[in-house]
Amino acid sequence: MADKILMKTPLVEMDGDEMTRILWQMIKDELILPFVDLKTEYYDLGLKHRDETRDQVTIDSAEATKKYGVAVKCATITPNVQRMSEYDLHEMWKSPNGTIRAILDGTVFRTPITVSRIHPAVRSWEKPITIARHAYGDVYKNTEIRTTEGGTAELVFTGDSGAVTRQIVQKLDGPGVLQGMHNKEASIRSFAHSCFQFALSQKQDLWFGTKDTISKIYDGAFKEIMEKGITLEEYLNKLPTTDVAP
Repeated sequence: MADKILMKTPLVEMDGDEMTRILWQMIKDELILPFVDLKTEYYDLGLKHRDETRDQVTIDSAEATKKYGVAVKCATITPNVQRMSEYDLHEMWKSPNGTIRAILDGTVFRTPITVSRIHPAVRSWEKPITIARHAYGDVYKNTEIRTTEGGTAELVFTGDSGAVTRQIVQKLDGPGVLQGMHNKEASIRSFAHSCFQFALSQKQDLWFGTKDTISKIYDGAFKEIMEKGITLEEYLNKLPTTDVAP
């Protein structure tokens, strides 16, 4: 057998949960280690270890990825109420993917692996279609409230200048749930840049779609930035005025 391939820079190894751990170990033992002098910086993202470290291990793995530039992540469990009792968790930890994406401010590209003997479901498709997903903010970085009574829900923004923008979300007549999401213009622009870079490198057409007919401000900002590259201030100046409290 020829000499193993040598690695100059380690990659970040993020181990996962349940069967993923077994499959990843098999992949390393049978397909990688016999041929590559594998160097990794290991992080155990199993749910039990994430709980033991109060999810610090997830943050550390993301920071290591920023340092080395390449990581392999196995599938992990995002706990729900059932997992809380099953694993005796201290907290219902957020999605590791969401935490890592927020730190990396990355764009997720899902592109198929084409195999000549496996034909696409739509016979007229001759080239792969890549889906790009913005990977910062939104539901992965949301805040949530569950109320047991009626009341008024408001969206309030306090600017660095001291100006306060206040808008009523809903007047609830009984118990309900509330969710707040955010995004940053810098991250949206980074997403757009990544998409165009990827499309150019792969020689693929680029199409953008969003539900700006419903989410006229949030999704509308994505559309404006992607299409025209205007600044957030220019975009906001185009919107109807809202009440501003002193």
